[in-house]
Amino acid sequence: MRAHLGDQLVIESPATGATRRDGEIVGLHHEDGTPPYDVRWSDTNEVTLVFPGPDAHLRHVEHGQRPGTPQGASQPDTAEPGPVSAAAPPTGTPNPGDIGRRVAADRHRSGLSLRETARRARMSPDYLAYLEDQPADPSLGTLIRLADALGTTVAALRGGGIDLPPGQGQALLHPQLRDLSPQECRTLLSTHGVGRIAVPASDGRPAVVPVNYEVVDDAIVFRTAPGSAPAAAVGKEVAFEVDHVDEAMSQGWSVLAVGPAHVVTEPDAVHGLTRRAHTTPWAGGEREMWVSIRPASLTGRRITPADE
Repeated sequence: MRAHLGDQLVIESPATGATRRDGEIVGLHHEDGTPPYDVRWSDTNEVTLVFPGPDAHLRHVEHGQRPGTPQGASQPDTAEPGPVSAAAPPTGTPNPGDIGRRVAADRHRSGLSLRETARRARMSPDYLAYLEDQPADPSLGTLIRLADALGTTVAALRGGGIDLPPGQGQALLHPQLRDLSPQECRTLLSTHGVGRIAVPASDGRPAVVPVNYEVVDDAIVFRTAPGSAPAAAVGKEVAFEVDHVDEAMSQGWSVLAVGPAHVVTEPDAVHGLTRRAHTTPWAGGEREMWVSIRPASLTGRRITPADE
C-alpha cells in the first residue's frame, strides 16, 4: 500500500464490504508512501496515526484512476504503483491562502514552532506546513483546533474583519518604506484587477471610484457607461491607483499612474478589448464604453520589515 497526500483511506466491513470509516491522508511518514499515515477522519475531523489493516484500502482521489475504474469508485490498492510523491507536501514557490497566512502570522506572534503548533492542534506537522504554504480549505474541525492552539478564534482565522477597512492591524516594529522602480510598478499593476480612478465630478468636486481594469500594451483600460462618474475621466489628466495591504503581515504596496484618459472608439480595438477582458465590471449593467489611460508617470512605494 502506497499513498499520496490527499488520498482517502477507506476501512470496509470484511463481511459486507460496506464502508465503516474513511478519512483523508494528511501526513506521510515514509518517502515511498508506505504506512503509517496521519488520517483526518471524515466523521470526527480528528487526525490520528493509522497503520492500515487488511480491511483498509486507498482511494486515489487526486492522482488519477486505474483503467476501467469508474470515477470516484473505490480502488483497493493491491498492485505496486509507479513512482509516488515524497512524504512532504508539494513544495515550490509558496503561495499561501488567506487562512494559511493568518495561521502562520498568529503562530509567529505566539512564538510557537510549527511542530509544537501541530502537536497542540492534534495534526500532522506536514499538513500544517502545507496549510501555511499553499492555498487550502481546512475543515471546521481543523480550524477549531488551530484556533484553540493559537489562542484565537475561527472567525479571526477566516478573516472575520473582512467588512472593516484594511490597515487596522498593528504597524511593524521596524518598517521600511521604499520607492518602487517603474518596472516594479508595471509588474504590480500586472494585467488586471481592481483599481481606483480619481476624476473631477460633474459638480467640480473630486471623486474616487473603483473600477475593474486591464493592462493592454502599457495602457490601463476599463469599461464604464456614458454619464457615469468614471466616464468623467475622458479628455482629462487623471490619477489611477492600485494597492495591496497584507493585513496579516502589516505590510503592503501602492502604485500611482498619472496620465491623460481618452475613450476608445475604433471598432476593432473595442472588440479586441472586450474579447481579452478577464472579467465583466463587478458593478453590472450595460458598460460598453472603454476608457484608456496612457501613464505619463508611474510611481509606487512598498512597506516591508526593515530586514527584508
